[in-house]
Amino acid sequence: MENLESFGGVLVLAGFFGVACLYAAVGHGGASGYLALMALAEFPAEMLKPTALGLNILVASLGWVQFWRAGFFSWRVFWPLAFSSVPMAFVGGYVQLSSVIFKRLLGGVLLVAALRLAVHPPPERAGRPMPWWAGLAVGGCIGLLSGLTGTGGGIFLTPLLLLAGWANAKPAAALSAAFVWVNSLAGLAGHLTATVRFPGPFPWIALATVSGGLIGSYVGSRWASPQILKRILAAVLLVAAAKLLVTIPPK
Repeated sequence: MENLESFGGVLVLAGFFGVACLYAAVGHGGASGYLALMALAEFPAEMLKPTALGLNILVASLGWVQFWRAGFFSWRVFWPLAFSSVPMAFVGGYVQLSSVIFKRLLGGVLLVAALRLAVHPPPERAGRPMPWWAGLAVGGCIGLLSGLTGTGGGIFLTPLLLLAGWANAKPAAALSAAFVWVNSLAGLAGHLTATVRFPGPFPWIALATVSGGLIGSYVGSRWASPQILKRILAAVLLVAAAKLLVTIPPK
């Protein structure tokens, strides 16, 4: 069983804390950040996706509660997304995909979205409601992507909601937190059909992550302005894009 020192000790815990704090502020669980951090710390490959999804479940639940209590969550918009995404996230979690083209395409899309939000953030407006049929289609596609990539899907859903004008920053964060939570559960369930290993110091990692998630979700739901949230989201998307593009194996 691995100990904490073998993964970098306190510095790695600080990294998990920081990632959770940053991602939770925009309603995300942080899986893409955890995956990048664990890759740098040389965690065994078989531990990466289940550990990221497990931490996602913890942090996204905190964000969902905080944004819900602040009055930004809508069940009407959420149910079509969740209805189609959960089974597809399970399928994606079961499938073991390794594709250079897939990573390049996904990383490129996230990079473009990050630059769009950083350079020209969409203005806050009332937002036109997302049609239920669009919610079903979007939920299914993003659910599959979330299961395949070992993320909760928030890195795909939030920028789409903002750029399409379907939600403003804080309602988008509230929807994403709930979306991440249900899809992470489904993705982890898909992994449980195979052998799943968590790192030995997982309880300490979870404690650091939950602490960061509490702070980030509270600041994001109560204090941060919509423009600040969009800048944070741009940084989150850059981390996710870098993780996908940098980890492409050489030919």
